[in-house]
Amino acid sequence: MNFEPDSADQRFREEVRAFLKAELPSDMAARGRSGFLSERDDALAWQKILAKKGWSVAHWPVEYGGPRWTARQRYIFDEECYLAGAPVTNIGGIGLVGPVIYTFGSPEQKERFLPGIRDGNTFWVQGFSEPSAGSDLAALRTSAVRDGDDYIVNGQKIWTSHGKFGDWNFLLVRTDTTVKKQAGISFLLLDIKTPGVTVRPIQSLEGSHHLAEVFYDNVRVPVANRIGEENKGWDYTKFLLFNERAFYGAEAPALKRYLQKIKHLSSLERAGSEPLIRRPTFATRLAEMEIEVAAIDMTVSRVIAHGLDDRNGGAAVGSILKARGTELAQRLTDMLVEVAGDYGAYYYPDTNDEASLRNQSFAGPEYAPGLMAELVYRRAASIYGGANEVQRNIVAKMLFGF
Repeated sequence: MNFEPDSADQRFREEVRAFLKAELPSDMAARGRSGFLSERDDALAWQKILAKKGWSVAHWPVEYGGPRWTARQRYIFDEECYLAGAPVTNIGGIGLVGPVIYTFGSPEQKERFLPGIRDGNTFWVQGFSEPSAGSDLAALRTSAVRDGDDYIVNGQKIWTSHGKFGDWNFLLVRTDTTVKKQAGISFLLLDIKTPGVTVRPIQSLEGSHHLAEVFYDNVRVPVANRIGEENKGWDYTKFLLFNERAFYGAEAPALKRYLQKIKHLSSLERAGSEPLIRRPTFATRLAEMEIEVAAIDMTVSRVIAHGLDDRNGGAAVGSILKARGTELAQRLTDMLVEVAGDYGAYYYPDTNDEASLRNQSFAGPEYAPGLMAELVYRRAASIYGGANEVQRNIVAKMLFGF
């Protein structure tokens, strides 16, 4: 790899920074930097701002609205958005189901669904995990029985991220019980307002309701909403999960923002008569963290530069990045709370929720709210997207033949 900075990439980075300075609303950026999760309104509002610029689906091919950026430019864009505090856009639509639709969907499906995702008009949520099928996703039981031009869907999904905000739900269903479990799965697109669908929010440890369980009671889904062939859904799912683990699982831009935040807060917090960041023991730990973030960043850069083949770990690199990246995120959020001292350990309500803050006042520095919420939220990072134990099994099998 050439480690010299590319002048064209640097000009592009400056262009992105100028756009963010001009177009990212300051209140939205403050909420994005707080540590509390972005919700539907900010996610879609930011998506609309990006769509006007033609930057809303940076990872999509140009024929579906992508900006014709290089892989390196897409990574720079993600990084600068994270560092600026931009809200996380609807990953379920843009990063997960969108690529499945434009890769495997019919022309009618592409025309119907892709514009709403691109323009920030539709919020998509994923329906994969079930009470008895979490890490073993292929063990799912939600059934879909063909009835003329419809499927009749019955079952339950759980841990549906942002489920209460969803307009549409992409889900895996069992359409054949007579074959091995991976071979009898289909991939459906479902309007979440369809009769028979019940969404029940789940309060998570950090106090938010960004998770939900979804129940399907004789729900009619048109066969026209099936992606690809019946019983071939596992193939499309592997494609989706690889994208999630390789490019979202590592979350390298988020790791850089955590590191940046630790440096900032440790320059404000005092350890006796000097800033905490000047303490040798703390500075050593911070340097170790910075090296690990750089290693993740370098691995992602290697994938961007050379693609994925047997020389650099092949498809197993997605699982490697997911496991290492999420565990590093947990350690960084631990450190953020530690830096803030007693105020970091205090649990503050979500500063995005005006109702929870009405007529209340809180002690402590302005940067304290959100630190504990993010630490607690990141406890799940080594589980969602495929538990890290499973990722290590994938690596062992693909690289070492175990």
